[in-house]
Amino acid sequence: MSDLDLIVGAAREAGGIALRHFQSADLEVTQKPGDAGPVTEADLAVDRYLSDHLTGERPDYGWLSEETEDDQTRLETERQFIVDPIDGTRAFIDGARDWGVSIGIADRGRITAAAVYLPARDLLFSAALGSGAAKNGVSIQCSPRAEIDGATILAAKPNLAPDNWRGGTPPVARHFRSSLAYRLCLVAEGRFDGMMTLRPSWEWDIAGGSLIAAEAGAALTDRRGKTLVFNGVHPKTDGVLAAGPPLHQQLVSRLRTE
Repeated sequence: MSDLDLIVGAAREAGGIALRHFQSADLEVTQKPGDAGPVTEADLAVDRYLSDHLTGERPDYGWLSEETEDDQTRLETERQFIVDPIDGTRAFIDGARDWGVSIGIADRGRITAAAVYLPARDLLFSAALGSGAAKNGVSIQCSPRAEIDGATILAAKPNLAPDNWRGGTPPVARHFRSSLAYRLCLVAEGRFDGMMTLRPSWEWDIAGGSLIAAEAGAALTDRRGKTLVFNGVHPKTDGVLAAGPPLHQQLVSRLRTE
């Protein structure tokens, strides 16, 4: 079984586990230490399933997940699963549909297979390096838009504060979704022209979606225009920008980096 087939099947099964808890009146929610946000019994159940299943199938792969204490023996492996059991936990708690299971496989710093599944929408985004990206099995492509004025950008409001931009905030149309993985997939299918987050981003939030967007033709970098590299000692990137190459170049050139 290929890596892509493995994680696609796992994402669907994990989505089914999460749905059994979704919109439950007695959903157990706790707060992570250090104001790191909420976690639900569904996050933990999905994490247990994925860890057992995926590492059982690929015992030589490392493991990095939002809901598992980081074991840095992953740094000694060539390939790693990078997983967010439920990306968009706050949306999940609120009963909204914009959350998903995100799985990426890194090979020496580069994502080579990815699956992002939104169970409440029954949307499965997938990609393998060099083979293109798909939504529910149908090929997808990012927006070809080149002009920054009027571009539709997925971003939290603080990203568009004037102080972040040379010459002030560009006249883009801002939109928002809770899940970073879903934002990247929406750029991949051309629903929006780009996405950005200027805050440091955990690798598990973006690993799966980053390959899907890239295989759909988008350019992806951190906020300074640097290539994203995964399985870091401290697994965060310096923000994320994704858009078709001409628009991406404009966004990077307009951002302040000092």
